[in-house]
Amino acid sequence: MLHCVMPSLSTRRQNPNSSLSSLQGSSAEDTPSSSAQPSPTINLTREYTFAIQTASYSEIWSRIHPNDPYYEGHLGEGAALEEHQSLEQVLYPSRECVDKALQHARPTTLTRLVSTYFDHSESTSHLCLLLHDRVCRARLTYRDLHNLLDVLPLNSDPSSLTQSQCDWAFDIFRKFDRLDNPFPCPDSHNFHDMRQCFSQLNDQLHRRLCKSRSRVRLLRRATSCSTVCLIGPLLPAVLPSKVTKKEMAHMAQLDAVAKGTYVLQNDLDTIDRLVERLYTAVEGDKFLICLGLERGNDRHPPIHEIAKQLQKNHLNFLSQLTDLEEHICLCFAAINRARSLLLEEIHLHKSHNGN
Repeated sequence: MLHCVMPSLSTRRQNPNSSLSSLQGSSAEDTPSSSAQPSPTINLTREYTFAIQTASYSEIWSRIHPNDPYYEGHLGEGAALEEHQSLEQVLYPSRECVDKALQHARPTTLTRLVSTYFDHSESTSHLCLLLHDRVCRARLTYRDLHNLLDVLPLNSDPSSLTQSQCDWAFDIFRKFDRLDNPFPCPDSHNFHDMRQCFSQLNDQLHRRLCKSRSRVRLLRRATSCSTVCLIGPLLPAVLPSKVTKKEMAHMAQLDAVAKGTYVLQNDLDTIDRLVERLYTAVEGDKFLICLGLERGNDRHPPIHEIAKQLQKNHLNFLSQLTDLEEHICLCFAAINRARSLLLEEIHLHKSHNGN
């Protein structure tokens, strides 16, 4: 198992709304409102901290980050991630394992829903890899600007800036202004399309689960009352029990798919919000830099004030980048956990699958 040094946590995470759907246990919704017993509470910050310290999280983090701590400096133009290779590194169970488990299954509604979930979860992994690539590019985009802010004497009088420092700042501003925003704009179709897929799958799962539960109740009633005529007048009395077991096996798989779908829907919503926040932050910095470029490189006070404002944004931006990186890894871990549980259900009830 590979391990890596995790980024330090700080008080900046006062409301971590990441893959908490996969971290939370039973909710208080099952408790009657008339009960005097207080509802259970969950410390989201603590649960988030535990989640990013798990072995599965550490392994995924180490797989998508090279050992070089300055990996972002080696990501040049056109150096996008090798998608196929990266998917093989982070996605588990692999497509090959899934195809092998489903290759002999009859094409029923159940197998179609299971196969659709595996496809959607793989697509989500692919989207997360693309976003991880965007994070790497964002670090590269900001590298020179952040180096500049670390050197300029921004806590002193604006007149303390030398002409060479103003020229340097102006040159960095100009280069930054020419770069595209590394993050997709809020109206990007990536998240909308993916959420739409999961929403449709969730509706289909709900209908199928309702039908399965109705069948199980009917079959159990038929068995307990010995009313075999409800199933068929010529069937032996033991058949309802066998059919019930098969239907329960199907329901176990449907439940696994439904849980995985719910978790990934929430993860996508969280990541979407984080990406939108980062996109807005970059656009804000670009606006400030445009103001600096309009005033020219021989105006000490404007360059000083703009650089000082950029410096105020600096730590918050780095914190947001780390937030997105961590949530991407949490999403990978949630995907793999859900896929593994579903595949276990398929193997466990293989004799019933599709029959």
